Amino acid sequence: MGRRNITQVSDFILMGLTDSEEIRLVLFTLFLLIYLMIVLGNVGMILIIHLDPQLHSPMYFFLSHLSFLDLSYSSVITPKTLGNLLTSKQNISYLNCFTQMCFFVFLGATECFLLSSMACDRYAAICSPLRYQVVMSTRRCCSLVFGSYLIGFMDTSVNVLCLSRLHFCNSKIIYHFFCDGPAILALSCTDTHDIEIIIFISAGSTLLVSLITISVSYVSILSTILKITSTSGKQKAFSTCASHLLGVTIFYSTMIFTYLKPSKSYSLGKDQVASVFYTIVIPMLNPLIYSLRNKEVKNALNRVMKKRKDSK
Repeated sequence: MGRRNITQVSDFILMGLTDSEEIRLVLFTLFLLIYLMIVLGNVGMILIIHLDPQLHSPMYFFLSHLSFLDLSYSSVITPKTLGNLLTSKQNISYLNCFTQMCFFVFLGATECFLLSSMACDRYAAICSPLRYQVVMSTRRCCSLVFGSYLIGFMDTSVNVLCLSRLHFCNSKIIYHFFCDGPAILALSCTDTHDIEIIIFISAGSTLLVSLITISVSYVSILSTILKITSTSGKQKAFSTCASHLLGVTIFYSTMIFTYLKPSKSYSLGKDQVASVFYTIVIPMLNPLIYSLRNKEVKNALNRVMKKRKDSK
């Protein structure tokens, strides 16, 4: 039994979303279209922000990094998922599986704190408009972004140290469409209680600290908006943070539903639906949320297109 428990598998089998070939073909077409929208939307957002000088402000600096993160963590998952939907061979090597999971944890944790940084930016813009340029200086914005990536790296390190201690015996089947932490924990044949607690504390701390930061920022923002006497002033103030608030709500609700629970409560259907939402749907929605509701982005797109047309 001891020898069996230390046997390591060389690869895993991703069961995917369905066994039906017809449904897999429909999902492939749908996910491919969504992924193309993700690439076009997020790359387009990054390019518009880079090309238009009027968008060289703290809010759009953070937004460009959000687009980069959305594009990256969708690209970590979606291409492999698309490949698996087209073939009956759904193997993934041990190394590739853990590489995929590590990048996903890193990018997801980084996005949590980047969203917190964006909330702080909106707080400074609405609650201290006269001091906004001083408070959100270039140096401070770069520090917040660097700190977000650093915390993401630290979270990933905790996951790597914990999950590298797992043994899988002869268990190879992952009941998911990508290498997600809860699915891998459920697969292990060793006792995962202590590892679950450590990961839960790490993930819970990341979500809790970022959520508290966002909540405190928006309570202060709401308090400031309520003090504004004119209706137009309230609408203008609220419009500057409505997009971010909507994006935060969608992102955190799915994350909390999926990860802040024991791995034994892992539910194949519900967790896969939630995972599809935050790995594929949300990266598509964010560019739409931040562009369709934002006149500055629309105007910037028009200026870039006009400038390119004039140059020809």
